[in-house]
Amino acid sequence: MDPLEEVRLLPLMERFRGKIEIGVGLIDGPVAMDHPDLAGGNIREVPAKLSGACGLAESAACTQGTFVAGMLSARRGSVAPAICPEYSLLVRPTFPETDVGNGSMPSATPEELATAILETVEAGARVINLSAALAQPSMSGVRSLKQALDFAMAHSVIVVAAAGNQGTLGSSAITRHPWVIPVAGCDFRGRPFSESNLRSSIGRRGLSAPAENITSLGTDGQPRSFGGTSAAAPFVTGTVALLWSEFPSATATAVKFALAGTSSGARRDTVVPRLLDAEAAYQALAAAQGR
Repeated sequence: MDPLEEVRLLPLMERFRGKIEIGVGLIDGPVAMDHPDLAGGNIREVPAKLSGACGLAESAACTQGTFVAGMLSARRGSVAPAICPEYSLLVRPTFPETDVGNGSMPSATPEELATAILETVEAGARVINLSAALAQPSMSGVRSLKQALDFAMAHSVIVVAAAGNQGTLGSSAITRHPWVIPVAGCDFRGRPFSESNLRSSIGRRGLSAPAENITSLGTDGQPRSFGGTSAAAPFVTGTVALLWSEFPSATATAVKFALAGTSSGARRDTVVPRLLDAEAAYQALAAAQGR
């Protein structure tokens, strides 16, 4: 089954391609900017210590950053989902180009993630796609991360975060934050992905999206198949961007309620989040906007 069909994204993608004035922050690895399916003027780097452009194409950081960038902003007709190619992708890497070698989610310290979130919000992002495990957590670091997420909330910037791939009933300072939309992985039948983290905070405020055998761009010019919650999160991020393309005056809270399938913010009493339904979110937001 096409993962875009599973989450009912295709009708929304047929209506809209995105708008250049909507900034989508990519807090992940660097991106192969010269990839032919990414070429264009819509991708820019957020100035930081780490370059947004890959220097080592075979690194784990570059392959993951390019893969996620392809899911969001590759040209339509490429092997990637290319959910919303006509908006500004703001690339802000948080981990260097070293090969982790074990397939685990790349990590960053809470302080590094906090700085990346602040800088991406200040660069003009309206929604942030975040994929990184927390490394070397500390009380001060977690406090800085919370303050950065509070800053995003105060500026109405929606943060979409991969739930993690440890296969545990656990959460993090990111997925516990009330403003964040945590994304768990599922298979093509909507069943929880075995490696996806689950927790009450994820089940109540989060969403599920396909996380198995997703195909996007590889750094060697060939398609790459990948799994995990880092591959699931862009389905939600892209949906947010497309919804704001049609409803630019909608509040961040209204968009989140539409995604959650509720107009009241009622929470689910479960560790497994509901499956993303992009078309239902569009219809709910249209009704809320009086369309």
